[in-house]
Amino acid sequence: MDVFGIVLSLCLLMFMAYMGFSVILFAPIFALLAASVEGLPVMPSYTELFMFKAAVYIKAFFPVFLLGAIFGKVMEDTLLAKGISKAIMSTLGQKRAMLAVVLSCAILTYGGVSLFVVVFAVYPFGAALFKEADIPKRLLPGTIALGAFTFTMDAFPGTPQIQNIIPTNFYGTTLYAAPISGLVGGTLIFVVGMLYLEWRRKKAAERGEGYGDHILNEPIAAKDVALPKWYIGTLPLLVVLVINFILSRVYTWNPDITAPLASMKLPLLVTDVTKVIGIWSLVIALAIGISLAVGLGYKNLPKGGGLQRALNVGAIGSLLAIMNTASEVGYGNVIAALPGFKAIGSFLLGIKVGATPLVSEAVSVTTLAGITGSASGGMSIALDLMAKDWLAWANSIGMSPQLLHRIASMASGGCDTLPHNGAVITLLAVCGLTHRQSYIDIGAMTVIKTAIVYVVILLYTLTGLY
Repeated sequence: MDVFGIVLSLCLLMFMAYMGFSVILFAPIFALLAASVEGLPVMPSYTELFMFKAAVYIKAFFPVFLLGAIFGKVMEDTLLAKGISKAIMSTLGQKRAMLAVVLSCAILTYGGVSLFVVVFAVYPFGAALFKEADIPKRLLPGTIALGAFTFTMDAFPGTPQIQNIIPTNFYGTTLYAAPISGLVGGTLIFVVGMLYLEWRRKKAAERGEGYGDHILNEPIAAKDVALPKWYIGTLPLLVVLVINFILSRVYTWNPDITAPLASMKLPLLVTDVTKVIGIWSLVIALAIGISLAVGLGYKNLPKGGGLQRALNVGAIGSLLAIMNTASEVGYGNVIAALPGFKAIGSFLLGIKVGATPLVSEAVSVTTLAGITGSASGGMSIALDLMAKDWLAWANSIGMSPQLLHRIASMASGGCDTLPHNGAVITLLAVCGLTHRQSYIDIGAMTVIKTAIVYVVILLYTLTGLY
């Protein structure tokens, strides 16, 4: 009966997310349902468990969500992101249409532009290029997913996406953790993903299938719009990456920087500076990147409040994103307090393939990401519940926490892209396609991504390299 309440709660949350209902509303409802089934008082579970952990998460990551959303929106509205995409696709042309779309998404994602903005920025050019090359449009969502939702989202070291930031708060690592594992894993995802997409394209060509007749959300070519040069658009992206690298890997932060606040007897949640260097570095880098993007692309903003609109829309959009994730984290905190979770936690921690915590962590993170339909939400729940145990296990065998960071990050981007994932639903809607038409290729990216996490674990087990 203890486990039944948890399973029922998880199934209901997953179903409601799949149906498109907000987890901001239903995460606390189903968390409290599980609590009541197992005999915990409802209101204390809500205010002292659910809301407490949600508030802690917002405190830690809101600046990243806020500045990341604003940076993406500014890059979109100044046309800098579209300028990069157009240049890549024009250079590679019809013969390499799929590669052009993947690289466009990858460069924008790795430069710090949010995944949702990347979809909107790349889709018009990708659809036009697929039409010119007569490649089935149904393959476009899978192609965008490979470029935006996989290797540059959480595998390549240094990516400023939230999926690579969250582990820093638990393991005291930086965004560049386990560079060899990240580079090898990311490269494998890219290569295998491209081979799959090209195979799908060739099979369609053999059947005589072309772009197809589509009327929903077909892009209208805007030939009169002069886009910024690609090298101008890449400057803010490079600045974010360089500043973040310098501040997190080169600059030495004063370990006593929080001392003045501590002397005021303020309730500091983090006293060890190493736990927040990754976040601080990225916040500063994004702030500088936003300023540069505005300066370079200001003339392209709509007249009469274009800058105001970009900043406001980005800020408001960040609220929805972080509240969704914080609600899932609060949900996980309630579930973790239930007696039934002890059995589940013991099972996950008991996975000892290779005598390291890596498989246990990978299975836990990707399972919860799949259930919640959110890479950041599922990973946050898993790390909040079990990161201390995994870290203690790693320390006992002399394994670097960098590996725990990279595996958690990569695993979060595995099964998160199940059909009920918000990014998947948005991607299909933007492309004007349905799950029936195109999800098979997005699903293939999910399988490839999930499988390669275990290849990276095997690489470390055989070589000790990370």
